Amino acid sequence: MKNDVILEMKNIFKRFGGVHALENVSLTLRQREVHALVGENGAGKSTLMKILIGLYQSDEGEIILQGQKVNLKTVREAQEAGISMIFQEFNQVKVLSVMENIYLGREPKTKTGAVNFRKMYADSLALLKELGVDMDPKTKIRDLTVAKHQLVEIVKAISLNAKIIIMDEPTSALSRNEIESLLKMVRILRDQGKCIVYISHKMEEIYNVCETVTVLRDGKLIHTGKVADVSEKDLIRMMVDREVNELFPKQDCEIGEVMLQVKGLSVDGEFENVNFDLRKGEILGVAGLMGAGRTELVETIIGARKPSRGDIYLRGQKIVNRIPGDAIKRGIVMVPEDRKKNGVFLKLSIKDNVLMSAFKKCMAGIGIKKSLERRYFDEYAKKLEIKYSSLSQVCKNLSGGNQQKVAVSRALNADPDIIILDEPTRGIDVKTKSEIHRLMSVLAGTGKAVIMVSSELPEILGMSDRILVLHEGVQTGILERSEATADKIMELAVKTAAMEVQ
Repeated sequence: MKNDVILEMKNIFKRFGGVHALENVSLTLRQREVHALVGENGAGKSTLMKILIGLYQSDEGEIILQGQKVNLKTVREAQEAGISMIFQEFNQVKVLSVMENIYLGREPKTKTGAVNFRKMYADSLALLKELGVDMDPKTKIRDLTVAKHQLVEIVKAISLNAKIIIMDEPTSALSRNEIESLLKMVRILRDQGKCIVYISHKMEEIYNVCETVTVLRDGKLIHTGKVADVSEKDLIRMMVDREVNELFPKQDCEIGEVMLQVKGLSVDGEFENVNFDLRKGEILGVAGLMGAGRTELVETIIGARKPSRGDIYLRGQKIVNRIPGDAIKRGIVMVPEDRKKNGVFLKLSIKDNVLMSAFKKCMAGIGIKKSLERRYFDEYAKKLEIKYSSLSQVCKNLSGGNQQKVAVSRALNADPDIIILDEPTRGIDVKTKSEIHRLMSVLAGTGKAVIMVSSELPEILGMSDRILVLHEGVQTGILERSEATADKIMELAVKTAAMEVQ
Protein backbone atom coordinates (compact mmCIF):
# COMPACT_ATOMS: atom_id res chain seq x y z
CA MET A 1 0.00 0.00 0.00
CA LYS A 2 1.26 3.50 -0.92
CA ASN A 3 0.43 4.92 2.53
CA ASP A 4 2.77 2.36 4.11
CA VAL A 5 5.75 3.76 2.20
CA ILE A 6 8.22 5.36 4.62
CA LEU A 7 11.09 6.06 2.23
CA GLU A 8 11.90 6.02 -1.48
CA MET A 9 15.33 6.17 -3.12
CA LYS A 10 14.78 7.11 -6.77
CA ASN A 11 17.19 6.66 -9.69
CA ILE A 12 20.37 6.74 -7.61
CA PHE A 13 23.72 7.02 -9.40
CA LYS A 14 27.14 6.92 -7.73
CA ARG A 15 30.56 6.89 -9.37
CA PHE A 16 33.99 6.43 -7.86
CA GLY A 17 36.47 7.74 -10.40
CA GLY A 18 35.37 6.24 -13.69
CA VAL A 19 33.64 3.25 -12.06
CA HIS A 20 29.84 3.10 -11.68
CA ALA A 21 29.18 1.81 -8.16
CA LEU A 22 25.43 2.42 -8.60
CA GLU A 23 23.55 3.00 -11.83
CA ASN A 24 19.89 4.07 -11.76
CA VAL A 25 18.98 2.14 -8.60
CA SER A 26 15.62 2.64 -6.87
CA LEU A 27 14.45 1.26 -3.53
CA THR A 28 11.10 1.54 -1.73
CA LEU A 29 10.87 0.85 2.01
CA ARG A 30 7.63 0.35 3.95
CA GLN A 31 6.56 0.36 7.56
CA ARG A 32 6.22 -3.04 9.24
CA GLU A 33 8.53 -4.63 6.66
CA VAL A 34 11.77 -6.60 6.76
CA HIS A 35 13.35 -5.86 3.39
CA ALA A 36 16.25 -8.07 2.27
CA LEU A 37 18.97 -6.34 0.22
CA VAL A 38 21.11 -8.98 -1.48
CA GLY A 39 23.85 -9.35 -4.06
CA GLU A 40 27.48 -10.33 -4.38
CA ASN A 41 30.14 -8.46 -2.46
CA GLY A 42 30.77 -5.32 -4.49
CA ALA A 43 27.26 -5.31 -5.98
CA GLY A 44 26.53 -1.88 -4.48
CA LYS A 45 24.52 -2.79 -1.37
CA SER A 46 26.72 -0.98 1.14
CA THR A 47 27.20 2.01 -1.18
CA LEU A 48 23.43 2.42 -1.52
CA MET A 49 22.96 2.26 2.25
CA LYS A 50 25.85 4.66 2.91
CA ILE A 51 24.08 7.17 0.67
CA LEU A 52 20.91 6.63 2.67
CA ILE A 53 22.65 7.38 5.98
CA GLY A 54 24.53 10.43 4.68
CA LEU A 55 28.00 8.88 4.60
CA TYR A 56 28.13 9.24 0.79
CA GLN A 57 26.36 11.72 -1.48
CA SER A 58 24.75 10.41 -4.66
CA ASP A 59 25.73 11.90 -8.02
CA GLU A 60 22.15 11.75 -9.26
CA GLY A 61 18.77 10.76 -7.85
CA GLU A 62 16.69 11.71 -4.84
CA ILE A 63 15.52 10.44 -1.46
CA ILE A 64 11.90 10.90 -0.35
CA LEU A 65 11.31 10.39 3.39
CA GLN A 66 7.68 10.29 4.51
CA GLY A 67 6.63 12.28 1.46
CA GLN A 68 9.33 14.94 1.76
CA LYS A 69 12.49 15.22 -0.32
CA VAL A 70 15.54 15.14 1.96
CA ASN A 71 19.27 15.75 1.50
CA LEU A 72 21.06 13.85 4.24
CA LYS A 73 24.62 15.14 4.38
CA THR A 74 25.84 13.44 7.56
CA VAL A 75 25.24 10.31 9.59
CA ARG A 76 23.90 12.46 12.43
CA GLU A 77 21.34 14.06 10.12
CA ALA A 78 20.21 10.57 9.07
CA GLN A 79 19.94 9.46 12.69
CA GLU A 80 17.91 12.55 13.56
CA ALA A 81 15.64 11.69 10.61
CA GLY A 82 15.14 8.20 12.08
CA ILE A 83 17.61 6.18 9.99
CA SER A 84 20.30 4.05 11.63
CA MET A 85 22.79 1.53 10.23
CA ILE A 86 24.60 -1.33 11.94
CA PHE A 87 27.81 -1.86 10.00
CA GLN A 88 29.30 -5.28 9.33
CA GLU A 89 32.69 -4.03 10.52
CA PHE A 90 32.59 -2.37 13.91
CA ASN A 91 33.70 1.16 14.74
CA GLN A 92 33.64 1.26 18.51
CA VAL A 93 35.71 2.98 21.21
CA LYS A 94 37.37 -0.04 22.78
CA VAL A 95 38.58 1.67 25.95
CA LEU A 96 35.02 2.70 26.84
CA SER A 97 32.32 0.51 28.36
CA VAL A 98 29.36 -1.07 26.61
CA MET A 99 26.94 1.54 27.93
CA GLU A 100 29.26 4.43 26.99
CA ASN A 101 29.43 3.11 23.42
CA ILE A 102 25.66 2.70 23.22
CA TYR A 103 25.08 6.31 24.26
CA LEU A 104 28.24 7.86 22.80
CA GLY A 105 27.48 11.51 22.04
CA ARG A 106 23.98 11.15 23.53
CA GLU A 107 24.86 10.60 27.18
CA PRO A 108 22.00 11.22 29.64
CA LYS A 109 22.72 14.19 31.91
CA THR A 110 21.91 15.14 35.46
CA LYS A 111 20.33 18.50 36.33
CA THR A 112 23.82 19.92 36.81
CA GLY A 113 24.90 18.82 33.32
CA ALA A 114 27.11 15.93 34.39
CA VAL A 115 26.84 12.50 32.75
CA ASN A 116 24.16 10.48 34.52
CA PHE A 117 25.95 7.13 34.69
CA ARG A 118 23.22 5.58 36.85
CA LYS A 119 20.55 6.25 34.21
CA MET A 120 22.92 5.20 31.41
CA TYR A 121 23.51 1.91 33.19
CA ALA A 122 19.81 1.27 33.85
CA ASP A 123 18.77 2.13 30.28
CA SER A 124 21.55 0.02 28.76
CA LEU A 125 20.70 -2.94 30.99
CA ALA A 126 17.02 -2.71 30.00
CA LEU A 127 17.91 -2.73 26.29
CA LEU A 128 20.29 -5.67 26.72
CA LYS A 129 17.67 -7.67 28.60
CA GLU A 130 15.10 -6.85 25.91
CA LEU A 131 17.40 -8.57 23.41
CA GLY A 132 18.01 -11.46 25.77
CA VAL A 133 21.71 -10.58 26.06
CA ASP A 134 23.51 -11.47 29.27
CA MET A 135 26.07 -8.66 29.41
CA ASP A 136 27.22 -6.17 32.04
CA PRO A 137 26.84 -2.63 30.62
CA LYS A 138 30.04 -1.66 32.47
CA THR A 139 32.14 -4.21 30.55
CA LYS A 140 34.87 -2.67 28.40
CA ILE A 141 34.36 -3.10 24.65
CA ARG A 142 37.93 -4.41 24.30
CA ASP A 143 37.03 -7.40 26.49
CA LEU A 144 34.14 -8.58 24.29
CA THR A 145 34.03 -11.33 21.68
CA VAL A 146 33.16 -10.58 18.06
CA ALA A 147 29.60 -11.77 18.73
CA LYS A 148 29.17 -9.39 21.65
CA HIS A 149 30.54 -6.49 19.59
CA GLN A 150 27.76 -7.11 17.06
CA LEU A 151 25.10 -7.20 19.75
CA VAL A 152 26.26 -3.88 21.19
CA GLU A 153 25.84 -2.30 17.75
CA ILE A 154 22.32 -3.69 17.49
CA VAL A 155 21.41 -2.36 20.94
CA LYS A 156 22.85 1.04 20.00
CA ALA A 157 20.67 1.21 16.88
CA ILE A 158 17.58 0.27 18.87
CA SER A 159 18.42 2.95 21.46
CA LEU A 160 18.24 5.58 18.68
CA ASN A 161 14.55 4.75 18.22
CA ALA A 162 15.02 4.69 14.47
CA LYS A 163 12.14 4.28 12.01
CA ILE A 164 14.49 2.52 9.57
CA ILE A 165 17.20 0.18 10.86
CA ILE A 166 19.78 -1.12 8.39
CA MET A 167 21.45 -4.36 9.44
CA ASP A 168 24.56 -5.30 7.44
CA GLU A 169 25.28 -9.01 7.95
CA PRO A 170 23.98 -8.85 11.55
CA THR A 171 24.35 -12.58 12.28
CA SER A 172 27.71 -13.24 10.65
CA ALA A 173 29.47 -13.76 14.00
CA LEU A 174 26.57 -14.96 16.16
CA SER A 175 25.84 -18.39 17.59
CA ARG A 176 22.66 -20.27 16.75
CA ASN A 177 20.92 -19.12 19.94
CA GLU A 178 22.05 -15.53 19.43
CA ILE A 179 20.75 -15.63 15.85
CA GLU A 180 17.35 -16.81 17.07
CA SER A 181 17.28 -13.97 19.62
CA LEU A 182 18.17 -11.45 16.93
CA LEU A 183 15.54 -12.69 14.48
CA LYS A 184 12.96 -12.57 17.27
CA MET A 185 13.95 -8.95 17.93
CA VAL A 186 13.72 -8.14 14.21
CA ARG A 187 10.12 -9.40 14.18
CA ILE A 188 9.30 -7.38 17.30
CA LEU A 189 10.73 -4.22 15.73
CA ARG A 190 8.78 -4.91 12.52
CA ASP A 191 5.54 -5.36 14.48
CA GLN A 192 6.22 -2.02 16.19
CA GLY A 193 6.03 -0.37 12.77
CA LYS A 194 9.71 -0.09 11.97
CA CYS A 195 11.33 -0.99 8.66
CA ILE A 196 14.37 -3.28 8.76
CA VAL A 197 16.74 -3.36 5.79
CA TYR A 198 18.36 -6.76 6.14
CA ILE A 199 21.63 -7.25 4.22
CA SER A 200 22.60 -10.91 4.33
CA HIS A 201 24.09 -13.75 2.30
CA LYS A 202 22.33 -16.38 4.42
CA MET A 203 19.41 -17.70 2.40
CA GLU A 204 17.84 -19.42 5.41
CA GLU A 205 17.53 -16.10 7.27
CA ILE A 206 16.18 -14.24 4.25
CA TYR A 207 13.39 -16.76 3.80
CA ASN A 208 12.82 -16.94 7.57
CA VAL A 209 12.40 -13.27 8.43
CA CYS A 210 12.12 -11.11 5.26
CA GLU A 211 8.94 -10.23 3.35
CA THR A 212 10.50 -8.33 0.44
CA VAL A 213 13.79 -8.74 -1.42
CA THR A 214 15.79 -6.41 -3.66
CA VAL A 215 18.66 -7.83 -5.73
CA LEU A 216 21.62 -5.74 -6.91
CA ARG A 217 24.28 -6.91 -9.35
CA ASP A 218 27.23 -4.85 -10.57
CA GLY A 219 25.62 -1.66 -9.26
CA LYS A 220 22.32 -2.23 -11.07
CA LEU A 221 18.84 -3.09 -9.82
CA ILE A 222 17.98 -6.63 -10.96
CA HIS A 223 14.80 -7.48 -9.05
CA THR A 224 12.42 -6.32 -6.32
CA GLY A 225 9.52 -8.43 -5.12
CA LYS A 226 8.06 -10.66 -2.44
CA VAL A 227 10.44 -13.25 -1.00
CA ALA A 228 7.71 -15.88 -1.18
CA ASP A 229 7.44 -15.40 -4.94
CA VAL A 230 11.04 -16.33 -5.80
CA SER A 231 12.85 -19.63 -5.20
CA GLU A 232 16.24 -19.78 -3.53
CA LYS A 233 17.76 -21.11 -6.74
CA ASP A 234 16.37 -18.22 -8.79
CA LEU A 235 17.44 -15.69 -6.17
CA ILE A 236 21.03 -16.95 -6.27
CA ARG A 237 20.98 -16.94 -10.08
CA MET A 238 19.87 -13.29 -10.10
CA MET A 239 22.65 -12.38 -7.68
CA VAL A 240 25.51 -14.02 -9.60
CA ASP A 241 24.09 -14.14 -13.16
CA ARG A 242 24.80 -17.86 -13.38
CA GLU A 243 23.84 -21.11 -11.73
CA VAL A 244 25.66 -21.99 -8.52
CA ASN A 245 25.19 -25.72 -8.60
CA GLU A 246 27.63 -26.58 -5.87
CA LEU A 247 28.10 -24.41 -2.82
CA PHE A 248 30.25 -27.13 -1.24
CA PRO A 249 32.34 -28.60 -4.10
CA LYS A 250 34.15 -31.14 -1.93
CA GLN A 251 36.48 -33.44 -3.88
CA ASP A 252 37.53 -36.87 -2.71
CA CYS A 253 41.22 -36.53 -1.89
CA GLU A 254 43.81 -39.12 -0.96
CA ILE A 255 44.43 -38.85 2.77
CA GLY A 256 48.13 -39.29 3.48
CA GLU A 257 50.56 -39.21 6.36
CA VAL A 258 50.03 -37.36 9.62
CA MET A 259 51.28 -33.78 9.25
CA LEU A 260 50.33 -32.32 12.62
CA GLN A 261 49.65 -33.89 16.01
CA VAL A 262 48.12 -32.07 18.96
CA LYS A 263 48.43 -33.89 22.30
CA GLY A 264 46.82 -32.72 25.52
CA LEU A 265 46.90 -29.08 24.43
CA SER A 266 45.44 -26.73 27.04
CA VAL A 267 45.17 -23.01 27.77
CA ASP A 268 43.83 -22.34 31.25
CA GLY A 269 40.43 -20.68 31.12
CA GLU A 270 40.01 -21.30 27.38
CA PHE A 271 40.23 -25.02 26.50
CA GLU A 272 41.50 -28.23 28.07
CA ASN A 273 43.17 -31.42 26.85
CA VAL A 274 42.56 -31.24 23.09
CA ASN A 275 43.93 -34.15 21.04
CA PHE A 276 43.84 -34.71 17.28
CA ASP A 277 45.87 -35.67 14.21
CA LEU A 278 45.81 -33.71 10.94
CA ARG A 279 46.72 -35.61 7.78
CA LYS A 280 48.00 -34.64 4.37
CA GLY A 281 45.09 -34.00 1.98
CA GLU A 282 42.57 -33.66 4.81
CA ILE A 283 40.14 -30.89 5.73
CA LEU A 284 39.53 -31.01 9.48
CA GLY A 285 36.49 -29.02 10.54
CA VAL A 286 36.41 -27.49 14.03
CA ALA A 287 32.84 -26.98 15.25
CA GLY A 288 31.20 -25.71 18.40
CA LEU A 289 29.02 -22.90 19.69
CA MET A 290 30.32 -19.39 20.33
CA GLY A 291 32.74 -19.48 23.26
CA ALA A 292 33.65 -23.13 22.74
CA GLY A 293 37.35 -22.32 22.37
CA ARG A 294 37.72 -22.90 18.62
CA THR A 295 39.62 -19.71 17.78
CA GLU A 296 41.68 -19.96 20.95
CA LEU A 297 42.75 -23.48 19.94
CA VAL A 298 44.04 -22.54 16.48
CA GLU A 299 45.66 -19.36 17.81
CA THR A 300 47.61 -21.53 20.25
CA ILE A 301 48.74 -23.83 17.44
CA ILE A 302 50.25 -20.92 15.49
CA GLY A 303 51.86 -19.30 18.53
CA ALA A 304 49.50 -16.36 19.06
CA ARG A 305 48.68 -17.82 22.50
CA LYS A 306 50.95 -19.60 24.95
CA PRO A 307 49.82 -23.13 25.91
CA SER A 308 49.51 -24.01 29.58
CA ARG A 309 50.10 -27.70 28.88
CA GLY A 310 50.39 -30.13 25.99
CA ASP A 311 52.54 -30.65 22.92
CA ILE A 312 52.42 -30.02 19.17
CA TYR A 313 54.24 -32.26 16.67
CA LEU A 314 54.98 -31.45 13.04
CA ARG A 315 55.81 -34.54 10.94
CA GLY A 316 56.64 -36.39 14.14
CA GLN A 317 58.95 -33.71 15.55
CA LYS A 318 57.93 -31.70 18.62
CA ILE A 319 57.70 -27.98 17.86
CA VAL A 320 57.12 -24.81 19.88
CA ASN A 321 55.68 -21.84 18.02
CA ARG A 322 56.47 -18.91 20.30
CA ILE A 323 55.08 -16.37 17.82
CA PRO A 324 53.08 -16.74 14.56
CA GLY A 325 56.28 -16.08 12.62
CA ASP A 326 57.66 -19.41 13.91
CA ALA A 327 54.61 -21.21 12.51
CA ILE A 328 54.91 -19.48 9.14
CA LYS A 329 58.56 -20.54 8.85
CA ARG A 330 57.45 -24.11 9.51
CA GLY A 331 54.81 -23.96 6.78
CA ILE A 332 51.75 -23.30 8.97
CA VAL A 333 49.65 -20.24 8.12
CA MET A 334 46.34 -18.93 9.40
CA VAL A 335 43.65 -16.66 7.97
CA PRO A 336 42.04 -15.09 11.07
CA GLU A 337 38.35 -14.58 11.79
CA ASP A 338 38.42 -10.79 12.17
CA ARG A 339 39.73 -9.71 8.76
CA LYS A 340 39.52 -5.98 9.56
CA LYS A 341 41.58 -6.31 12.75
CA ASN A 342 43.98 -9.13 11.85
CA GLY A 343 43.35 -10.31 8.28
CA VAL A 344 44.49 -7.42 6.07
CA PHE A 345 46.44 -4.19 6.38
CA LEU A 346 43.64 -1.78 5.55
CA LYS A 347 45.88 1.20 4.77
CA LEU A 348 48.13 -0.73 2.39
CA SER A 349 47.40 -1.48 -1.24
CA ILE A 350 45.89 -4.71 -2.46
CA LYS A 351 49.20 -5.54 -4.16
CA ASP A 352 51.24 -5.02 -0.98
CA ASN A 353 48.80 -7.16 1.01
CA VAL A 354 48.77 -10.08 -1.41
CA LEU A 355 52.53 -10.07 -2.03
CA MET A 356 53.64 -9.48 1.56
CA SER A 357 54.23 -13.23 2.03
CA ALA A 358 55.82 -13.66 -1.43
CA PHE A 359 58.63 -11.14 -1.06
CA LYS A 360 61.45 -13.66 -1.44
CA LYS A 361 59.76 -15.31 -4.42
CA CYS A 362 59.65 -11.96 -6.22
CA MET A 363 63.39 -11.34 -5.84
CA ALA A 364 65.72 -11.62 -8.82
CA GLY A 365 69.28 -11.06 -7.67
CA ILE A 366 69.24 -8.11 -5.26
CA GLY A 367 66.07 -6.51 -6.61
CA ILE A 368 62.37 -7.20 -7.02
CA LYS A 369 61.29 -8.31 -10.48
CA LYS A 370 58.01 -6.74 -11.61
CA SER A 371 57.05 -9.74 -13.75
CA LEU A 372 57.37 -12.04 -10.73
CA GLU A 373 55.26 -9.66 -8.65
CA ARG A 374 52.53 -9.77 -11.28
CA ARG A 375 52.77 -13.55 -11.57
CA TYR A 376 52.33 -14.18 -7.85
CA PHE A 377 49.67 -11.51 -7.51
CA ASP A 378 47.63 -12.90 -10.38
CA GLU A 379 47.91 -16.53 -9.24
CA TYR A 380 45.36 -16.23 -6.45
CA ALA A 381 43.74 -12.91 -7.42
CA LYS A 382 42.44 -14.63 -10.56
CA LYS A 383 41.55 -17.90 -8.85
CA LEU A 384 39.49 -16.07 -6.24
CA GLU A 385 38.24 -13.39 -8.67
CA ILE A 386 39.24 -10.45 -6.49
CA LYS A 387 37.49 -7.29 -7.69
CA TYR A 388 39.71 -4.18 -7.65
CA SER A 389 40.18 -1.00 -9.65
CA SER A 390 43.99 -1.01 -9.63
CA LEU A 391 46.92 -2.72 -7.87
CA SER A 392 47.39 0.44 -5.80
CA GLN A 393 43.82 0.43 -4.46
CA VAL A 394 43.94 0.41 -0.65
CA CYS A 395 42.27 -2.52 1.06
CA LYS A 396 39.98 -0.41 3.23
CA ASN A 397 38.10 0.53 0.05
CA LEU A 398 37.43 -3.09 -0.93
CA SER A 399 34.20 -4.88 -0.06
CA GLY A 400 34.28 -7.28 2.88
CA GLY A 401 34.32 -10.33 0.62
CA ASN A 402 37.22 -9.01 -1.41
CA GLN A 403 39.15 -8.21 1.78
CA GLN A 404 38.66 -11.85 2.76
CA LYS A 405 39.97 -13.00 -0.62
CA VAL A 406 43.05 -10.79 -0.16
CA ALA A 407 43.70 -12.35 3.26
CA VAL A 408 43.42 -15.86 1.81
CA SER A 409 45.66 -14.94 -1.15
CA ARG A 410 48.39 -13.62 1.12
CA ALA A 411 48.32 -16.75 3.25
CA LEU A 412 48.54 -19.06 0.23
CA ASN A 413 51.39 -17.04 -1.29
CA ALA A 414 53.52 -18.22 1.64
CA ASP A 415 53.34 -21.73 0.11
CA PRO A 416 52.21 -23.40 3.35
CA ASP A 417 51.78 -27.11 3.98
CA ILE A 418 49.14 -26.53 6.66
CA ILE A 419 46.44 -23.87 6.25
CA ILE A 420 44.18 -22.80 9.11
CA LEU A 421 41.02 -20.92 8.08
CA ASP A 422 39.04 -19.33 10.91
CA GLU A 423 35.50 -18.55 9.67
CA PRO A 424 36.72 -18.37 6.04
CA THR A 425 33.35 -17.37 4.57
CA ARG A 426 32.00 -15.12 7.33
CA GLY A 427 29.96 -12.29 5.83
CA ILE A 428 30.63 -13.05 2.16
CA ASP A 429 28.30 -13.84 -0.72
CA VAL A 430 27.33 -17.27 -1.99
CA LYS A 431 29.47 -17.10 -5.12
CA THR A 432 32.59 -16.16 -3.13
CA LYS A 433 31.81 -18.92 -0.64
CA SER A 434 31.73 -21.41 -3.48
CA GLU A 435 35.07 -20.10 -4.80
CA ILE A 436 36.78 -20.38 -1.41
CA HIS A 437 35.31 -23.85 -0.84
CA ARG A 438 36.51 -24.96 -4.26
CA LEU A 439 40.00 -23.62 -3.56
CA MET A 440 40.07 -25.44 -0.21
CA SER A 441 39.26 -28.68 -1.95
CA VAL A 442 41.91 -28.08 -4.63
CA LEU A 443 44.52 -27.36 -1.95
CA ALA A 444 43.68 -30.59 -0.14
CA GLY A 445 43.94 -32.40 -3.45
CA THR A 446 47.51 -31.14 -3.89
CA GLY A 447 48.49 -32.57 -0.51
CA LYS A 448 47.92 -29.56 1.74
CA ALA A 449 46.36 -30.11 5.16
CA VAL A 450 43.51 -27.75 6.10
CA ILE A 451 41.94 -26.85 9.45
CA MET A 452 38.62 -25.01 9.01
CA VAL A 453 36.93 -23.34 11.96
CA SER A 454 33.30 -22.53 11.19
CA SER A 455 30.05 -21.59 12.93
CA GLU A 456 27.99 -22.72 9.93
CA LEU A 457 26.89 -26.33 10.13
CA PRO A 458 26.27 -26.69 6.36
CA GLU A 459 29.86 -25.56 5.75
CA ILE A 460 31.26 -27.95 8.37
CA LEU A 461 29.24 -30.86 6.98
CA GLY A 462 29.85 -29.96 3.34
CA MET A 463 33.62 -29.49 3.42
CA SER A 464 35.10 -31.55 6.27
CA ASP A 465 36.68 -35.01 6.09
CA ARG A 466 36.55 -35.18 9.87
CA ILE A 467 34.96 -32.87 12.43
CA LEU A 468 36.39 -31.96 15.85
CA VAL A 469 33.67 -30.68 18.19
CA LEU A 470 34.27 -28.48 21.24
CA HIS A 471 31.96 -27.44 24.05
CA GLU A 472 33.06 -24.72 26.48
CA GLY A 473 36.70 -25.60 25.95
CA VAL A 474 36.19 -29.35 26.22
CA GLN A 475 36.69 -31.72 23.30
CA THR A 476 33.50 -33.76 23.06
CA GLY A 477 34.16 -35.80 19.95
CA ILE A 478 35.65 -36.32 16.52
CA LEU A 479 33.29 -37.43 13.75
CA GLU A 480 34.12 -38.99 10.41
CA ARG A 481 32.46 -37.41 7.38
CA SER A 482 30.43 -40.55 6.75
CA GLU A 483 28.83 -40.48 10.21
CA ALA A 484 28.46 -36.72 10.72
CA THR A 485 25.01 -35.14 10.81
CA ALA A 486 23.78 -31.77 12.02
CA ASP A 487 22.04 -33.45 14.97
CA LYS A 488 25.19 -35.32 16.04
CA ILE A 489 27.32 -32.20 15.87
CA MET A 490 24.82 -30.16 17.87
CA GLU A 491 24.51 -32.94 20.45
CA LEU A 492 28.27 -32.83 20.97
CA ALA A 493 28.38 -29.02 20.85
CA VAL A 494 26.01 -28.72 23.83
CA LYS A 495 27.48 -31.58 25.87
CA THR A 496 28.33 -30.68 29.45
CA ALA A 497 31.04 -33.29 29.88
CA ALA A 498 33.78 -34.60 27.66
CA MET A 499 33.43 -37.93 25.99
CA GLU A 500 36.42 -40.17 25.50
CA VAL A 501 37.95 -39.51 22.09
CA GLN A 502 39.02 -42.62 20.28
